[in-house]
Amino acid sequence: MFRILAIGNSFSEDSTYFLHDILESAGIDNHVLNLYIGGCPLERHWHNIEKDAAEYQCQKNGRKTDRYVSIREILSEEKFDAVVTQQASGDSGWENTYEPFLGLMLDFLKTQTQAEVFLHETWAYETGSAHGHFMRYERSQEIMFGRLKSAYESEAAKYQLPLIRTGEVIQQLRALPFFKDGARLITRDGFHLNFLYGRYAAALAWAKKICGINVLANSFVPEVDFMPFEKADPEIIRAIREKVDGTIKRERRS
Repeated sequence: MFRILAIGNSFSEDSTYFLHDILESAGIDNHVLNLYIGGCPLERHWHNIEKDAAEYQCQKNGRKTDRYVSIREILSEEKFDAVVTQQASGDSGWENTYEPFLGLMLDFLKTQTQAEVFLHETWAYETGSAHGHFMRYERSQEIMFGRLKSAYESEAAKYQLPLIRTGEVIQQLRALPFFKDGARLITRDGFHLNFLYGRYAAALAWAKKICGINVLANSFVPEVDFMPFEKADPEIIRAIREKVDGTIKRERRS
């Protein structure tokens, strides 16, 4: 059993929605937990650790539950193989918001788990997004992407953390004709990922980076229970797999 824990927010919720299913399709018995607080930044994660605050909705294998837990509590219950964390999207392009909180979290995790820790590169907002923090980036998707990419790379290098480059995958998908000109966007509301293709792309990036799966050969095709009228287009699925394969470098699995 390969166990993954995300300490995040709605962006990790998007990224883990299909992760369990993709790994199962690759023949990897797995358990995926996402600790969810909407919009939660690294600073709040650290303060929650200090207070042992049971404020996280525990999402299991991509689905919500009624259980609320603390980070320490969940780490005491299970032995994880991978732990993933990230900065809140609005703060993602400002490196001074990562510290000292990321460093403190990493020190704490070293005392609680032997899991490998990954940093998750989130994505830039959609052009024209109404998100309140977009003004911090001059309402420019290109500026936001450039800043967050630089900040995540710097923090990952500082702590020698493997970086899941989801933000780069999403940015590259935006250049494809499937997601241009407003016909279909990779986000659903200007910042959260499209329920079908965006969430699939993010989960595929996690699956390759964390577990080293062959994304081109993976047979899982996403479906959304509450959107039965939209079926995955095989051409789009193939394009997403190719972008993930070309962007995400494999990690070895022990």
